[in-house]
Amino acid sequence: MYRSRINKTIAVGASLGIALASLTISGASATTHKPFPVVIKTALGVVTIKSAPKAIISLSPTATEILFAIGAGKQVLAVDDQSNYPAKAPKSKLAAYTPNLEAIAGMHPDLVVDSNDTSGGVVVSSGLAKFGIKTINQPAADRISDTYSQIVALGAATGHSKEASKLVLSMKKRIKAAIASVKTMGETLTFFHELDTTPYSATSNTFIGRVYQAFGLKNIADAAAGADKSGYPQITNEYLVSANPDLIFLSDAQYGENADTVKARPGFSGLKAVQHDGVIALPADYPSRWGPRIVDFYEFIARVIKKIG
Repeated sequence: MYRSRINKTIAVGASLGIALASLTISGASATTHKPFPVVIKTALGVVTIKSAPKAIISLSPTATEILFAIGAGKQVLAVDDQSNYPAKAPKSKLAAYTPNLEAIAGMHPDLVVDSNDTSGGVVVSSGLAKFGIKTINQPAADRISDTYSQIVALGAATGHSKEASKLVLSMKKRIKAAIASVKTMGETLTFFHELDTTPYSATSNTFIGRVYQAFGLKNIADAAAGADKSGYPQITNEYLVSANPDLIFLSDAQYGENADTVKARPGFSGLKAVQHDGVIALPADYPSRWGPRIVDFYEFIARVIKKIG
């Protein structure tokens, strides 16, 4: 179940190479500086927002976090059942993985934001268009620049361009500082990012893999036999033991995995990561979302490297 959700939220966008949202602003003269209308160019086509939306439904936990981070929270009518941050987000029973278009339309939103336009056999954008509801699709980011583009796009779409630009600048500054804080450290550390216990992992050709790569960490999954094009290979325990990583990051920690359960696996007790406190439980949501809190993940990795290195 965990890997399935990860694949839906991250691998779908990354593996298909979907172009992420960019935007152009039209209908606003240089003298009046009117924020609307705006034209948002997405992978699914052009979306024109004529006025600031007042009833937004978010079917993407990442979009939910972005909307509240840029000050558009008061415009959010409802969020899907997977959006758990911030706590004040108006959570509903709407399911992003099995969207009910009639239920969404019945709430009378003037804008819907999603990450998986086709879910559960339902095409959200074209389905909602029949109700006269506009959809902005922002698929999983492939790299951090895509995150910035999505933030800017939602800022323009909601009338919060200044706040969005400010957020992006803050994120860039914090990420740069986190990376710089460990640049002068010693030898390269090897690591394994665990999605689940089968074990599936993520290579450096994924969004989450690029976060580790920014710190100069060496991903043992990159050379794993059976590595797939999407960047989420299933490797063997034998390969993992042979690679003997310095660090093991558990993105399945919220499902009960920890240093003790890893140590108890056959052949794992002698791993460097196990022997030197290098088995790291990742906070929930960090590996599967690409919004504003990805900065916290960069800073988390920096702290781990300082402690282990």
